[in-house]
This record gives sequence, structure tokens and C-alpha cells, in this order.
Amino acid sequence: MSYQLVSNFIQWLLEFIMLTTSSALKRLNSLRRLLGVLGDRGDRKNGLSVMASNEDDNNTTNEDDQPFTPWAVSVASGHTLLRSPQHNKGLAFTEKERDAHYLRGLLPPAVFTQELQEKRTLHLLRQYEVPLHKYIAMMDLQETNEKLFYKLLIYNVEELLPIVYTPTVGEACQKYGSIYRRPQGLYISLKDKGKILEVLKNWPEKNIQVIVVTDGERILGLGDLGCQGMGIPVGKLSLYTALGGVRPSACLPVTIDVGTKNETLLNDEFYIGLKQKRATGEEYKEFLEEFMTAVKKNYGEKVLIQFEDFANHNAFDLLTKYRTSHLVFNDDIQGTACVVLGGLLSALKLIGGTLSDHTFLFLGAGEAGTGIAELISLEIFKKTKLTVEESRQKIWLVDSKGLVVSSRKDSLQQHKKPWAHDHEPVSGLLEAVKAIKPTILIGTSGVGKQFTKEVIETMASINAKPLIMALSNPTSQSECTAEEAYTWSQGRAIFASGSPFDPVIYEGKEFVTGQSNNAYIFPGFGLGLIMSGAIRVHDEFLLAAAEALASQVTEEDYAEGIIYPSFKNIRKISATIAAKVASRAYEYGLASHLPRPSNLVKFAENCMYSPTYRNYR
Repeated sequence: MSYQLVSNFIQWLLEFIMLTTSSALKRLNSLRRLLGVLGDRGDRKNGLSVMASNEDDNNTTNEDDQPFTPWAVSVASGHTLLRSPQHNKGLAFTEKERDAHYLRGLLPPAVFTQELQEKRTLHLLRQYEVPLHKYIAMMDLQETNEKLFYKLLIYNVEELLPIVYTPTVGEACQKYGSIYRRPQGLYISLKDKGKILEVLKNWPEKNIQVIVVTDGERILGLGDLGCQGMGIPVGKLSLYTALGGVRPSACLPVTIDVGTKNETLLNDEFYIGLKQKRATGEEYKEFLEEFMTAVKKNYGEKVLIQFEDFANHNAFDLLTKYRTSHLVFNDDIQGTACVVLGGLLSALKLIGGTLSDHTFLFLGAGEAGTGIAELISLEIFKKTKLTVEESRQKIWLVDSKGLVVSSRKDSLQQHKKPWAHDHEPVSGLLEAVKAIKPTILIGTSGVGKQFTKEVIETMASINAKPLIMALSNPTSQSECTAEEAYTWSQGRAIFASGSPFDPVIYEGKEFVTGQSNNAYIFPGFGLGLIMSGAIRVHDEFLLAAAEALASQVTEEDYAEGIIYPSFKNIRKISATIAAKVASRAYEYGLASHLPRPSNLVKFAENCMYSPTYRNYR
């Protein structure tokens, strides 16, 4: 007798007993244990269950204080089906499906197509004037109808990307305690020390391919938001699915809660995280080591761990420590570097020359700034006869104390030292622009309004077409706005930003801003690692991703002064990036999925998750 027949018989028997006598339910402990075993072995991936509880017992005695063991039986019908976000289709259940799955009366009589549902939901979203309200509505949709959520996001990506991710996700994280409705990821706190492997096993999905993890210490440009940083992993993984086609069930958002330095949160009675000062030093390192070890033990060698919004010192340390033992990727360091390098490579068509012909000045010497600088130097090294050290001489950094120069080397953090060149001390950005005379100005400071009128006017006086990239997020932290860049440069600047800006009209001409958004890179990059079975991330993968992104910019984009391709084609862009990354993985012997597919782009497209409803028997 097949497992399915046995399971069906037990389900029928249990339902019969539940209907005939409530008292008999108490004598079924052994049967429940059997069902638990079957449920664990069987179709957990169906995600459908009917719960039995002591609320079903109609005893006259009050048993609320008695211990009770919750349990589940796998069954695809009725109210439970409507509560399963992976399988719920709402009004799109057909007449036949409503009969087969006991949905009659549980839904209004109208039957919608998925396209009509998409149109209706988009119409409702547009009624909200506050972006945070749209964010909440989208998160509610994700928790009730997963396929409709992703279909809506995929086919309206330019409109909804700023809602589900930057800049709105920043405000969502700040107010996460207030808008929290239900858990969307895994929370691992210091209370779980010594038990992290057990906590990971509590997650219902077992075939995890991508983990996005944060400790909430440096959320965008907003500082330490502690446990409320969960909005970042949730948002990133939504984009892994929508833009990169990674299955939602293969994605795991994680927040590591080691406390917070944010006094406002510590004094907030509604704060959802640990109310204690942030752990540091050996306590922090040991906790992260336990997490990394547990992940590898539970999910294997090929699970991608993406670090998000860790403070600079921890971000560099974690990437350095684990890049040789785990499949790790830091989007703030490596992802940002990829998307900026891709923009720079495409911008050469507008500003002329090669990368090695230009001089770069960064405002900000943290993980993003130095990560970008390092990848630029590697690309110059790869394309010229210069050494890496000589390539670095073309790149200058300004931090909070001024220009990073060799006379400051003894007091510099380790990640800044390669960029400390011989030059007299310079105190501020404007003075540095005048002294260095850069052709390209890049902002990664996390502090708004730093590209002042004087700074941009000076850049325009030095260059016919100054390239200005204000990359800090969210919008309030951008170094300048698009309007300021175009106006103060008299319409000559090539401008890109980290947050979206509306088109600008200057002297009768419309200027469209390219957004240097990491969403161009990490979904396709991660897909490339997954489909090749890569076991480590090599720097060559990053260069391949940047070059693939630059190759997707069209002549129409250049005509508008845009150095990034349209998000309308993001899945095609992600497939191209995935193919290039996978190709390098095979070339460097770091791929484990053999044999190599003959057409990697087509293979990437075929691997992508589809948000279209399936027909139910």
C-alpha cells in the first residue's frame, strides 16, 4: 500500500473520530505521533495542513490550563488552503477547484483570472498616498498570496521596487516594531547561544539555497536599528525571487539580534528585539561563529550566505574570515562595487577614455567606498599593464577627517590603508576636489547634502562631462539630488544615484537619472552561483557581473544620458549576469553542477521561478 493511501486513510479515520466523539480525541496520542512522523517524511512542501486543537473539544470542564500538544495533518482543502500563501489563489480558484477542495461558500462567487487580480491589486495600491502604507499592503499580500505578490512585482518592477525596497524599506525598518504583524524570517538572538542549530531546524523549509542575514547595526544610512533590521533580509530575498527567479521556499531571511546601541529603541516599550546593549568583541565573534557553523552543517557547502548592513568593522572581518570556508557575499561591499563598476564601464561611452584614463574621488571610506575602489583597481589591473598598486594610485578617498593620505597611515583602519597616497593633508571635500581634480566623483558617505553647489560647480569647471554618483540611501541621505546635479553643472553632468529620482527639466531638456541599484546585481549573481553549484565566490565573478551589466545598456539609454539599463528587462539582465558568473565558476573549477550546460543564459531563464498559478486537481 502506498504512503499516500495510508496517509489518506489515517486522515479520514481521524476526521471521523473527531466528528463522532470529542472525548475519543484524547486517546489518539499514538496516532498523532504517527501522523507527525508521516508529516515530516511526506509532503511538507505542499504547505497545507489542518490543525487540531483543544478548542475542538466540547467538554464541559475548562482545560485551558492543561498542557496541550499542537499537531497537524497534511490535507489540501477548505479554509486551510486559503490560508496557505504558497497555494492560495483567492478569487482565481476555478469552479472545479472550488468543488474539489471544499471552497464553496468560503469565497465570493466571482471567478477572476490572475491578470484581473493583478489589475485590481495594483489599482488598490495606487489609492494609498503614503509609501509606507503601500509597503504594508505588499507585505500583507506576500503573506496571503505569494504568487500574486511576485507576479505584481515582476510585471510592475519600476513602480513597486521603491516600495518593497529602498527607499521605503528604510522607513519600514525604523517603524518595524509598530507595523510588525507576523514573523517573516528567522530571529536568532543571544538567548539562543548554544542552540542555533536547533533554531535553524525550526524553519519549515529544508532546501535552503540563499540566506540573507543582518545584525541590524548599520541599516542603510539610518544607523543601528537592532532587531528591526529584519526588513532588509525580507526585502532582499523578495528581489532574489522577483528579479533573479530564485524560488521563495529556497530563501531564508535571518536577523542576528545581539542587542542595540540605539537608546530610543531600548526605551521603547514596543521594541521587538533584545533590550540590552549590543554585544561586541569575543562574545559577538563566538556567536557569529556558531551561526556560520550551524548554517553549513544544516544546509551544506553550497548555501549562499549574503551579509547585509553589518557595521564596517564587522563587515570586513566577517567577509575576510569566511570567504575561504563558506559561500559568502557581502552586498554592501561586493554588490555595490559590482553595480558601480558596471555603471562606470557603461559611462565610458559618454565621457570617453578607459578606466585607467580617469581619476576617482570618493566621499566615504567605509565598506561601500573601499569595496568599489578595490574592484575598480582590479578591473584596471586586468585591462592594462599596471600593477594593482599602480591602479590604486588613480583612486582617492575622503573620510570624516579629510583626504586619506600616507601621513595618516598609522591612525587609519586597515581597510583604508591601501588608499593612503602621498599628498599633503586636505581637510574637506571641496578642497580635495580642487587638489585632486577628479573626473569622477562618487558618494558613499551615508550623509546627505555633501555634494554642495560649490563642489558640483568645481567638478563642472574641471570636466566637460563630470560623472557624479550620489549613492547613499535612502533618498534623505543622498549626497545631492538629481535636480541639484543637473542645475549646478548647467546640464553637463552624467548623474546616477542610489535612490530613485524623478526626471528633471533643465532649460527645456529632460534629464533621466540612472539608479545605481544593487538590485541589478545580487539577484543574478546569486542565481549564477546556485545554478553552477559554486562553492566559493571569486573576485573574477564580481568583474564578470559588472561587465555583464554594462553590456545591457542600450543606445536608447545612452541617448537619454542613462548609464544603467531599464528595470523593465531586469529578468533578462539577471539571466545574463547569472550566465557570466556561472561561466567564470566553471572556468575556475569552482562549480559542482556538472556537466556544464551548453547555453547558460537559456539555462538561467529555465531555472527561474514562475509566479503563474498552477491548476489544482
